[in-house]
Amino acid sequence: MTNLKDNDGDGTKLHVAMLPWLAFGHMVPYFELSKLIAQKGHTVSFISTPRNIDRLLPRLPKNLSSAINFVRLPLPVVGDNKLPEDGEATTDVPFELISYLKIAFDGLKSPVTEFLESSKPDWVLQDFAAYWLPPISRRLGIKTGFLSAFNGATLGILKPPGFEEYRTCPAGFMKPPKWVPFETPVAFKLFECRYIFHGFMAETTEGNVPDIHRVGGVIDGCDAIFVRSCYEYEAEWLGMIQDLHRKPVIPVGVLPPKPEEKFEDTDTWLTVKKWLDSRKTKSVVYVAFGSEAKPSQTELNAIALGLELSGLPFFWVLKTRRGPWDTEPVELPEGFEERTADRGMVWRGWVEQLRTLSHASIGLVLTHPGWGTVIEAIRFAKPMAMLVFVYDQGLNARVIEQKKIGYMIPRDETEGFFTKESVAKSLKLVMEEEEGKVYRENVKEMKGVFGDMDRQDRYVDSFLDYLVAHR
Repeated sequence: MTNLKDNDGDGTKLHVAMLPWLAFGHMVPYFELSKLIAQKGHTVSFISTPRNIDRLLPRLPKNLSSAINFVRLPLPVVGDNKLPEDGEATTDVPFELISYLKIAFDGLKSPVTEFLESSKPDWVLQDFAAYWLPPISRRLGIKTGFLSAFNGATLGILKPPGFEEYRTCPAGFMKPPKWVPFETPVAFKLFECRYIFHGFMAETTEGNVPDIHRVGGVIDGCDAIFVRSCYEYEAEWLGMIQDLHRKPVIPVGVLPPKPEEKFEDTDTWLTVKKWLDSRKTKSVVYVAFGSEAKPSQTELNAIALGLELSGLPFFWVLKTRRGPWDTEPVELPEGFEERTADRGMVWRGWVEQLRTLSHASIGLVLTHPGWGTVIEAIRFAKPMAMLVFVYDQGLNARVIEQKKIGYMIPRDETEGFFTKESVAKSLKLVMEEEEGKVYRENVKEMKGVFGDMDRQDRYVDSFLDYLVAHR
């Protein structure tokens, strides 16, 4: 393991530039890894837009502020102001305008190039979107790593070696692709793959480059692939990606959250904690669908009425709209809060998710299986009941189902419909029934991997050893 103390001048101190895609599911793991790199004695330049950096800054410990340099690049204007004011991340922008956010991101090519020319980092770690960056890095003599916020299974399913004979219709995503050499259930349902097909393969907006070409350009042009994952979770996928692309694939660990960092006891948290403290251990369903996914009104009704039907206590962080531009807010069924007031709390503001998840009363998480959310749930040994909405969530769900650490709420596979009865039955199965014991036990076992900070730290050390040796 590299000794990184007192390392000035001996060739082991690195300068790493980070360029994540403009989504918090990407920026946050990039930022968490930046902090770990800085803690090991290296310097990081974190490149993003001013508003995104301002939103990340409260997460920066004071002792690391001199080791992480924030490079604020204003987001270029697209067309006749296609993006909302302050629309600098996917959570700020309607789904149908995200392709314009990618076009705006591509407009950062010149300022990113100027920064790299002047600062000459040892490595630039980049996300899938900046397909234009590898040739620039190579010209400047800077090593390029693709740091994937997706896990190995998602990378292995979505990105083929080159583009030849790629799947040409949604049905092509409903079975594992032919380049996967082992048996696996990891594929999309029809209702899931429609979104991925249009978002991943299609141009969607004139002037935008489809994601498949972005990922292809980055993987083909990078020197190494770094994945937010670990061998204990998906060794076969990580090995397959390395065989597929014939370049080093190195897991950086799952970058688990560290709730032991000191928190202030805000009025919000004290209110939430008082309610959670009043509940029995492992009795409460924690309901949250993150900043990206917004259930439709029909889906929200089924979730709410399913919670009511289950009879289980619940704490629901409810988001009724995706942003100020969202003109179709969803509403809870009439009378729902009154009818469930004795056992449920609906919270309409922001909460400290890590502290809430880590509370002893939480016994189950009803959520989407985005990779960051999955890591947090496993980190605190909370089994999941899952509803897929967007992106790679369906692929994550298949792996979680296979490992029996979470349960997919049954849905119509063509349209994605689900009922209040299926919600209620799924929650009770995972939380209480003998049949669901396997989920409760397996997630405890996987916590022994995701929550083992020493083990995860060794992944970061190995990753840094690689950067030092191959810069």
